[in-house]
Amino acid sequence: MMKELLEYDKTGLIETLWKCDPDIYAILRSSDNLQDARNNMFDYLNDIERHLFNIYSDKHFKDINILERNNAKECIRVFKNIIRTENEEISNFSVLNVLYKIAKKKIDPDKFTAGFVIEFIFLFKGINCTSGLYAEKDVPLFLRLSGFEAALERTKSLDNYAVNMENFFKRYKTGLDEDMIKERRMNKESIQAFFHAGESDWYDHKWQLKNIIKDIDTLQGMVRLSSDELKGLKCAKKHKIPFQITPYYLSLFDRENTGEYDHAIRAQVLPGEEYCLNYVQSKKSGSSLDFMDEKSTSPINGITRRYPQILILKPFDSCPQICVYCQRNWEITDIRDAVFSTETMGNAIEWIRNNPNITEVLITGGDPLTLNDTAIDWLLSRIADIEHIERIRIGTRVIVTMPQRITDDTVEIFGKYHEPGKREFCIVTHFEHPAEMTPDSLYAVKKIKKIGISLYNQQVFTYYNSKKFESCLLRRVLKKSGIDPYYTFNTKGKNETIDYRVPVARIEQERKEEARFLPGLVRTDEPVLNVPRLGKSHLHAWQDHEIIMILQDGRRVYRFYPWESKYALVEPYNYIDVSIYDYIIRLKEDGEDVREYSSIWYYF
Repeated sequence: MMKELLEYDKTGLIETLWKCDPDIYAILRSSDNLQDARNNMFDYLNDIERHLFNIYSDKHFKDINILERNNAKECIRVFKNIIRTENEEISNFSVLNVLYKIAKKKIDPDKFTAGFVIEFIFLFKGINCTSGLYAEKDVPLFLRLSGFEAALERTKSLDNYAVNMENFFKRYKTGLDEDMIKERRMNKESIQAFFHAGESDWYDHKWQLKNIIKDIDTLQGMVRLSSDELKGLKCAKKHKIPFQITPYYLSLFDRENTGEYDHAIRAQVLPGEEYCLNYVQSKKSGSSLDFMDEKSTSPINGITRRYPQILILKPFDSCPQICVYCQRNWEITDIRDAVFSTETMGNAIEWIRNNPNITEVLITGGDPLTLNDTAIDWLLSRIADIEHIERIRIGTRVIVTMPQRITDDTVEIFGKYHEPGKREFCIVTHFEHPAEMTPDSLYAVKKIKKIGISLYNQQVFTYYNSKKFESCLLRRVLKKSGIDPYYTFNTKGKNETIDYRVPVARIEQERKEEARFLPGLVRTDEPVLNVPRLGKSHLHAWQDHEIIMILQDGRRVYRFYPWESKYALVEPYNYIDVSIYDYIIRLKEDGEDVREYSSIWYYF
């Protein structure tokens, strides 16, 4: 049904809406005022809910599949939430008022979007147990059999799941595919020729740092850019927004820009025009670009602390390569301007020494492995010298962006501070897409693993890695390569990163309908939303968040309950999501079969 709805005009959508629940339409039409409509609506929803799970209800309700009834229960919960006066006040918007006016034909259709109407089409269908999720599904045959016959039948269904997953995997490339290795070798040779560099230069991270690409002409000399990419880069130049790409990472581009496999790679490092304009607007408005409000969780310069036993230590405020969607774009500087201050770090480390509650230090930034070995050794030795520190993490992306940085000397330094039984040293890296795992990255991983150090991955779930089973393939590639999936972050709600953001419902759907097919040791990552100032809120439990409103443009408003909510009276965080409708339209324009995403509307 979803594919057809996308073709309807607003009039057709409204007609469909009322057909999905004529009773709601009748309530809205017959109510004399909004409060009357609200009271009648709660009575109606409560009545449905009672009948859905009442053993004395009539046969109609008893015959409905329990899965459909459970979905109806969740839809009713959401609808009740968004027509509550308290949530109207919090969000400064009334869904009920808009629906009331639509029913009475007293509102300009320009006051709401197609995305708004479609949200309620699916919600009403869910409430009435006509979601379509289960309409064509029968009870699996293996559940009607037993013993060996059941086992054979179960095997068939599991094989079908596995084949379906493998078919999706074939849509994407990994950097370990033979054809990709060959193409990127040619890219490397082309870049070397541009810089008049030899093999020894290429595998020297100092050469890579010296030749970071940060201007349009140099970039255009090596890869083809689309008109939109050029607009974005020119806008970045005009407003002095830095971009940085290592020669190595540039070799991962599809040089001819065919769009076949490098969508996620380009999107990470090429700032788009909308990103730049939103960034500038945010700065002009005076609003803080520090979305996570790290300044309010920094007890001393160089430290961020949101949890009882771990803190972040930030020794360096740049990276070999700048990710467009970086949450710290407010403090990441051009690599030429970045400074490592032994005084600042010395004071921060002394602060840690004086706080015995801190048992773990995450060194991140900026990318700390941009520093030289002397600075890294100095830093690690002083942290390791603190008796109550039992784990040191380094958060780095150089394994992805400049794997040449993982030298034998650097690995030897890491090994000095990894003492099982006393102190763990580990690395958290940041692969976004399976196309980023290359033989060079794998070689760097093997060096680290050889001395017994664990590696973990944090993925940011963006539009560019959110297609069906795309992130599942990343998990598989990572795990085979010796890296454990650790966190999957919902993209931050920063205005400038709107092109990257994905609805919460999509990350929930990915977890339930895609990641769940992988073995448990492969899907070890936790899906989370990082709540400003307070930290991570898990996305797999409805107790941690709830929908409190759906705005006129189809965006859902969520209330997130921080991890401390059972221990302290911390205020919830209200988050305005991106529209599911806009996300689906974008997928459709990129050639996706949107029917494969139909259940997304029922993830709350």
